Amino acid sequence: MDADLVEAWAQHLRAGRNASPNTVRAYTGDLLQLVDYLERTGSGSLAEVDLRTLRRWLAGMHAGGAERATMQRRAAAARVFFAWAHGTGRIASDPATGLRSPRVDRKLPATLDAGQARQVLEALAGRAAAEDDPVLRARALRDVAIIEVLYSSGIRVGELCGLDDSSLDAGREVLRVHGKGDKDRTVPIGTPALRALDAWRRTRELIAGPQAGPALFVGDRGARIDPRVVRRLVHRALTQVPDAPDLGPHGLRHAMATHLLEGGADLRSVQEMLGHASLATTQIYTHVTNERLRAAYAQAHPRA
Repeated sequence: MDADLVEAWAQHLRAGRNASPNTVRAYTGDLLQLVDYLERTGSGSLAEVDLRTLRRWLAGMHAGGAERATMQRRAAAARVFFAWAHGTGRIASDPATGLRSPRVDRKLPATLDAGQARQVLEALAGRAAAEDDPVLRARALRDVAIIEVLYSSGIRVGELCGLDDSSLDAGREVLRVHGKGDKDRTVPIGTPALRALDAWRRTRELIAGPQAGPALFVGDRGARIDPRVVRRLVHRALTQVPDAPDLGPHGLRHAMATHLLEGGADLRSVQEMLGHASLATTQIYTHVTNERLRAAYAQAHPRA
């Protein structure tokens, strides 16, 4: 019965809430972890769970050393599931209404400073310029364009991989992005990113196969590029710069947001560019810039 409930909920997330595959996978995984706990402890089925059992479940995770963020996400998954199950008449009551999530210590995301970002991009551009083989040069130009777009626009890696050639409006210097929650937004990109895209698009046909379709970025095998490939190339690019943190594409998103705020952009504009549903999500970057301000003050002020 529990398996049927979980599958019905997964279907609801996909069809009713239009959740992304990653969200469905994460939420159902969290719920299956609860099912496993109930079976191991003999606590009954999902339909028999009470608030005390849910609290013991979270306490057990805490005792086992689980990260608070993991516990918070699993508690959220439980609340969403039981609210749905009760609302659709699948269970008699909702035991999760009083379930609180553990508070998460907000960690400042690691990020590049502006000089490191420039070094990464210059190193990639230099490698592309030095490449004699046309196909290898096309791949290098693609890598430059990918890093430039990620840093310039702050879009997510999945959004980048979903870009089509028609997503670029070079005349208005913007990208049309299909983001989380099936929402579209328009994101500005800078002149260096536009130049990198232009260079890549002129050589794209050397790599793209028939299966690429309208994809803006393609992988080495000729199809639309995969997020795992993008993550690998970002990690590889950052290893070329001494002292640069080991970041993936999301680290470039952090860098873009941080540098915008340091340059005077307002928080609402950054929220819109990042595609955050809540301003509270964007506010983590104010902590980053405030930390740097405090560090500069401590170093420079005679009475710090």
